Amino acid sequence: MHHHLIIVSYKGSRYFGWQDLGATEQKPTIQSIIHQVLKKICKYQHCSISGASRTDAGVHAQGQVAKLTLPIKIESEKLLRGMNSQLPGDIRIQHCEPCAKEFNPNKDSKSKEYHYYFSTDKIDNPILNDFVYHVTPGDNNPMDLELMKSACTLFIGEHDFYNFATRDDKIKSTIRNIDLCEIIKADTLDFSQDTYYLKIKGNGFLKHMIRYIAGTLFEVGRGNINLSEINEALKNRQEHKPCPKTKAKGLHLIEICY
Repeated sequence: MHHHLIIVSYKGSRYFGWQDLGATEQKPTIQSIIHQVLKKICKYQHCSISGASRTDAGVHAQGQVAKLTLPIKIESEKLLRGMNSQLPGDIRIQHCEPCAKEFNPNKDSKSKEYHYYFSTDKIDNPILNDFVYHVTPGDNNPMDLELMKSACTLFIGEHDFYNFATRDDKIKSTIRNIDLCEIIKADTLDFSQDTYYLKIKGNGFLKHMIRYIAGTLFEVGRGNINLSEINEALKNRQEHKPCPKTKAKGLHLIEICY
């Protein structure tokens, strides 16, 4: 068998996430689409693909990492061109190189970086609607971005994120370490005057963890939750979460480091 590491970018709007679970004919997964292309290239011999991050339905990626295992020998550059020629326009292989049989894209990763894009414009821009979340302020007041930036610092470091993730009895530990958490103006998006992104980087993330953190920050910006409540939620497990998770469409997997 022959093994390749690939870096994949995709717009996740019309897919049921990355992993090939729960896929339907109407709503396939990214993994299932790539696997179909691989099978054609391999003349329907057995082949496999495993990814580093199980992005949810509607989540996008610039730097998803995956491992391909193929029964035929093929040059990486030729494989990249062949796959991109058959993939739909919202999925692209950005890089392909040989890798060791032992390489595990999930377990071998050291850190992952995500961005959550959001707009505070008075009226949301339909051009950005698929990948930027429009945040509505509370009580006719503008979002307090400075307070949101202060709240970001509370999540940095090692914490128990039990109250900021979807409950899963299969998870052995809900403790994670966040290296970076900050809000940055998205100056490259000329379609909007007030678009920002939450930049967050850590050694791993629980299910829906970033969406719960983003949802909490938006409630801070609206004045519905204060910093002491976030501190309390990071220190003590609670029956109810501080805030609901926000929508998937603003979340982008940017980079996975090894």
